[in-house]
Amino acid sequence: MQNSPPPPPPQPLPQPLPQPQPLPLDGITVVAVEQAVSAPFATRQLADLGARVIKVERPDGGDFARGYDTAAAGLASHFVWANRGKESLAVDLKDPRGLAVVRALIAEADVFVQNLAQGAAARLGLDAASLCAEHPRLVAVDISGYGAGGPYAEKRAYDMLVQCEAGLVSVTGTPEQPVKAGIPAADIAAAMYAFSGVLAALLRRSATGLGGPVEVSMLEALAEWMGHPLHHAMHGGEPPARTGLAHAVIAPYDAYGTADGARVLLSVQNDREWRRLAELVLERPELADDPAYATNAARTAHRAATDELVGSALGRLDVDTALARLEKAGIACARLRDVTEVAAHPQLAARERWREVGSPVGPLRALLPPVTLPGGAEPTMDAVPALGEHTEALLRAVGMPDAEIAALRRDGVVA
Repeated sequence: MQNSPPPPPPQPLPQPLPQPQPLPLDGITVVAVEQAVSAPFATRQLADLGARVIKVERPDGGDFARGYDTAAAGLASHFVWANRGKESLAVDLKDPRGLAVVRALIAEADVFVQNLAQGAAARLGLDAASLCAEHPRLVAVDISGYGAGGPYAEKRAYDMLVQCEAGLVSVTGTPEQPVKAGIPAADIAAAMYAFSGVLAALLRRSATGLGGPVEVSMLEALAEWMGHPLHHAMHGGEPPARTGLAHAVIAPYDAYGTADGARVLLSVQNDREWRRLAELVLERPELADDPAYATNAARTAHRAATDELVGSALGRLDVDTALARLEKAGIACARLRDVTEVAAHPQLAARERWREVGSPVGPLRALLPPVTLPGGAEPTMDAVPALGEHTEALLRAVGMPDAEIAALRRDGVVA
């Protein structure tokens, strides 16, 4: 009698498909009376983390950042950057009917953010203190230029003005010419502190049941970012000199031209690195022990001659060869890229950091937020809204009948 064939090995049970991880702010609703950059950029971070963000805009043009330029396929680049993933409600807050709509939304919200001109929110009863007194679980954020009190409270506070007041301009630029940062640094600083303040307040609310007011000023945010030069000057040192791309006390540390018209920035942090630079990049090994260059103090004292040596050597090489030699020698270096080159940066491409977001003019490229979330959760990167795109749906959500909606449109209270 023949033996029976062995039974087939047991098949593994089918594994359930991985479920998408919830985002940290799923279920959180944010109402924002916002414009320009500071508040919109803060609330965009919340939207990226899953919050529902209702953006309140004027019916006659909306957030004025919509009109800054037309560079993003006809839309304003600032607006596209700071406003994806939001719902747009176009309503006149000066009309009591419009204000009542926003108040109804705030009553059901978790977070309120505003960056109106100083005093404007208080006149409407939309300042953080007033709203939190009405709604104890609400986290309400006031973003201003200089804070609610003090002699500067009423001053206009555009980003460039605050960069000047906070001292950033004094340490940026060349010895001959101070310059502002090329990005809205004061706006971004305030936005990120508002964002972290909201997260902290929501965390506290989860423990206590209470929200509360949060205040952020652009000046105070940017002054905090001035940490090193500010502390250096306050505690006995001299205010740092403006040195362009160079470093005040390290040499060589600058951008140097290459034969193909590019520029390479390098930094020699110690004398061992100088020895490697001299031998492997400059191909002048005798410079390693030359008293004029052997120490950082000597190289800094002879900065012009040091820069001439480095610039002459790199100027004979194309940028790829220059970078390859510097990397092989273990010298910190970077290609000085313009923003077009950043958009094609190989590192961002290799790490798959680009996505497409919808907009009224079609899909637009956008970077993933820089924080990678646990569990592989993908940030929400929904469309950039058209002005008033969600007005009707939001009015219906607060129980407004069609006839009243039509009346508000007729009277220009909503758009």
